[in-house]
Amino acid sequence: MQVAVIGANGAIGRCVVTEALAREHRVTAVVRRPAEYQGLAISVERGDVLDPEDVARVAEGRQAVVSAVGGGDGPGRGRLVEPAAHALVAGLRRLGDAAPRLLVVGSAGSLLTASGTPLWDEPSVPPRQFELMRAHGRALDYLRTVRDLDWTVLSPPRNLLPGERTGSYRLAADTLLTTPDGLSTLSLPDFATALVDELEHPAHHGERFTCGY
Repeated sequence: MQVAVIGANGAIGRCVVTEALAREHRVTAVVRRPAEYQGLAISVERGDVLDPEDVARVAEGRQAVVSAVGGGDGPGRGRLVEPAAHALVAGLRRLGDAAPRLLVVGSAGSLLTASGTPLWDEPSVPPRQFELMRAHGRALDYLRTVRDLDWTVLSPPRNLLPGERTGSYRLAADTLLTTPDGLSTLSLPDFATALVDELEHPAHHGERFTCGY
């Protein structure tokens, strides 16, 4: 499968690239500053996720586009998330029937906790994280209005941590997954495994799902 990974220089993006390459997919890393990408010896292209024309260019001829774009740094940390969702859709629509599948890395914020309320309503969520979570929530709300593209959002658990690839994880739809001791966590390599598994065996079309231990 030919896959473009937008935001390939971030922690999640790098793990997705590594996992997809290990399965012998043809991967193009799409980053804003290619000279700063110190990754594997793969195709690297400059691309701006906020520019629909750029999105169409890097997506053309590929079977899937993965957006692992982060929220940006500093004040207004979530400022990239919602406009990126709009630009991704606008760019893929330019390709018409040849548009590839879109898989977006989301946030845990809108997942429901055991109390039945979204995670972002928990008092323990710091303001900067809350801001990013709500931005991802607005992006998801927008994608749920899109009917003419094949899209999927994969929300991580509350904590994505460095660690080993075990290849083991659980799936859910809109419920935050936790371990018996109450932790909501997954290693970055296992998150990438779940994402590439979804690319290879599509099961969530036009919807969000989540994963965790």
